[in-house]
Amino acid sequence: MKKILIIEDDPIMGNIYRTRLEKEGYDAEVAGDGQSGFYRIHEFHPDGVLLDLMLPKLNGVDILKKIRAQNQFQRIPIMVFTNAYVPNMVQEAYSAGATQVFNKATLTPRQILDALHHAINVVSHTLPDAPAKSSGPDSPAPPSTSDSPFQLQVKEAPVQPGRSSTAAMSAIAMASSTLAAASGAAPEVTTTDIMDAEFQAGLLQTFVEIAPEHLAQLRRILQDFTKVQSEADRMPPLLELYRKVHALTGSAGVAGLYQLSRMTAALEVLLKELYDKPKNINASTLRTVANSIDFIGEIFQKGLDPEWTDSQPINIMVVDDEILSRRAILYALEKAGLKAASVEEPQMALNLAQENVYNLIFLDIQMPGMDGFDLCTNIHALPTNRTTPVIFVTSLTDFKSRARSSLCGGADLIAKPFMFIELSVKALTYILRGQLLQREEERRAA
Repeated sequence: MKKILIIEDDPIMGNIYRTRLEKEGYDAEVAGDGQSGFYRIHEFHPDGVLLDLMLPKLNGVDILKKIRAQNQFQRIPIMVFTNAYVPNMVQEAYSAGATQVFNKATLTPRQILDALHHAINVVSHTLPDAPAKSSGPDSPAPPSTSDSPFQLQVKEAPVQPGRSSTAAMSAIAMASSTLAAASGAAPEVTTTDIMDAEFQAGLLQTFVEIAPEHLAQLRRILQDFTKVQSEADRMPPLLELYRKVHALTGSAGVAGLYQLSRMTAALEVLLKELYDKPKNINASTLRTVANSIDFIGEIFQKGLDPEWTDSQPINIMVVDDEILSRRAILYALEKAGLKAASVEEPQMALNLAQENVYNLIFLDIQMPGMDGFDLCTNIHALPTNRTTPVIFVTSLTDFKSRARSSLCGGADLIAKPFMFIELSVKALTYILRGQLLQREEERRAA
């Protein structure tokens, strides 16, 4: 029996992967932090390791380097989970010796099982006196690292909350029949397909049941964090908030709730950066964190649906007469997987707003010819963008400027200089909220 060590600080995620591995015939253990994982690997002698990079204190890259520094563990497959909003960690992980790196927010248990099984087989067949083929799923090889497994997103047949395992199997069968009809082959549903569908349905049902508790904990910790003023007193609740959001990202991802995990993954990185650099905690970042947690509550109430995806193109406009400011905003949006039109002149922006519908607009305030307040008023006077959220990105953060931004119809304000990930979180909050409202309107009209 092949042995797998899971190094994961979230006990729920650790238990999910351990349970799934044991069903596939592996002997699996969970280490709750990097240090204990490093000690346990010498005692357990696993055939493979699952490692979360976003660990508190001693991060996963450091643990990975320590493991690879040991001669006996230089060839062991190590599958790494990371966050899509810290792409530099992907290269760091590969440089440190990761076998493959996956985006935790979109990773399915089947995807990691296939990759792990293949990697163990490769090592077993290339070592002298290799043992027989390892136990576990007999699955095709995953993409090579050159195919950027970090970008790979596998979505299994969608299963609605509360559906029975029979319904889950029917969803798999329907998907298989559709593919078979297109290829001319006979439909085939394997035992593995059924097991995966049942497991996925169970994960989603469990997530839906504990969602209210998740939300209550987030709000309680946020209140503890915001009510204290000193930096030292803020650190413990901030770390707790980060760990809860970190756990939520993984749980939402394995449950197939990819839009929710997309949101929480960005918030997770913002909280980690605030913890690492507490001087960045200010009125703007506190408001961004609070608003994003409020929106997570909206998703819990209205959007726990695996079928929620980006069904329509997303149009964003950035208006600022300073080229460096525009580039900074565009870069922050790209980190969130969003693209935007970049405009230098306010009048040109108004002309574009007459012809196009935008999902979100970022405006500077101090611009020649027409300031951001007047431009916001004029944009909202157009039928094409009457309700489009406008976020001011400005160095003017005094009370008067904030009041004027609200009076002219601005939805929010972010202070320059800003953290890139803060703007990413803010943009995702408004884009996903717009999608959620549109879904609600479509359901009412149906």
